[in-house]
Amino acid sequence: MIQDPSQSSTRLAVTAEPQDDGERLDRLIARRLPDLSRSRVKALILAGHVAASAGGTVTDPSRRVKPGQSFAIIVPEAEPARPRAQAMPLEVVYEDADVIVVDKPAGMVVHPAPGNPDLTLVNALLAHCGDSLSGVGGVKRPGIVHRLDKDTSGLMVAAKHDAAHASLSRQFAERTIERLYRAVVWGVPSPREGRIEGAIGRDPRNRKRMAVLKNGGKPAVTAYRVTKVLAGGEASVVECRLATGRTHQIRVHLAAKGHPLLGDPVYGGRRARHGGTAARGQAQRAGAAAESLGRQALHAATLGFSHPRTGQACRFESQLPQDVKDLINFLDRDQGNGLS
Repeated sequence: MIQDPSQSSTRLAVTAEPQDDGERLDRLIARRLPDLSRSRVKALILAGHVAASAGGTVTDPSRRVKPGQSFAIIVPEAEPARPRAQAMPLEVVYEDADVIVVDKPAGMVVHPAPGNPDLTLVNALLAHCGDSLSGVGGVKRPGIVHRLDKDTSGLMVAAKHDAAHASLSRQFAERTIERLYRAVVWGVPSPREGRIEGAIGRDPRNRKRMAVLKNGGKPAVTAYRVTKVLAGGEASVVECRLATGRTHQIRVHLAAKGHPLLGDPVYGGRRARHGGTAARGQAQRAGAAAESLGRQALHAATLGFSHPRTGQACRFESQLPQDVKDLINFLDRDQGNGLS
């Protein structure tokens, strides 16, 4: 084992023997390095931390090895086990001894992760709730039972003790949580009300993205309804209700239907890429407005659940943040100016 101080990581090496011929790479490494679980090895491979002595970086965990092949494994230094409390502004919608409901602003990461080690919602919750929150549901994500993307705003609930965490987690697993999102998308989905069904998993062409997959992935269902047409059909406001909670689900489903969210840097794009009949000038103004937003136009507007202690129905609503309101108003004025 060779420690690499310049990279704050550990370098390991594995060489395939004759009896290893044809074995999966992730299985071989996990067997030879028992301190690393197979899931950890798979994550390291997908993240580009494994390289073949001849052939460079390896990103396929299922690659079959041949005798004599050697592989270098870089294991990054572990993240701190416990996030630290950091006092930050926190918009609390509801709070009692069991749960706390907050309105997360766009730009705030939910929990610490590589690239975002602090200044997250978890850090803010630890400062607000005190030591009682530490370790609830796991030391790295205390209290967290669901998440929103960094640039998605809106309502989230966190648990204050293990019993509440277990109850809320069960409700999410059983799909009894009410979740309604408001989004601004390119074009007008047809029909204007319906369901999008499609399994979601890692995009095989880009592991940092999710995609609707014909084979594999996890089942996902999004119900949608167009509530307002903007800029002569160049864009529209859509309400989405989640029957499942897959990573990037709304963003992926609407993009797959041909109506990505305005401002989405991963799944979006200019409306011109998706057809449309609006005047060129109108399309350009809509595109400029989407770019100025600086994030995907998605807001978690309604959150409902059964209180983990009393069983009482709890339902909370959040108004659209000002940046999304301004976007809608701009596009609505564009329509009202005789441009549609």
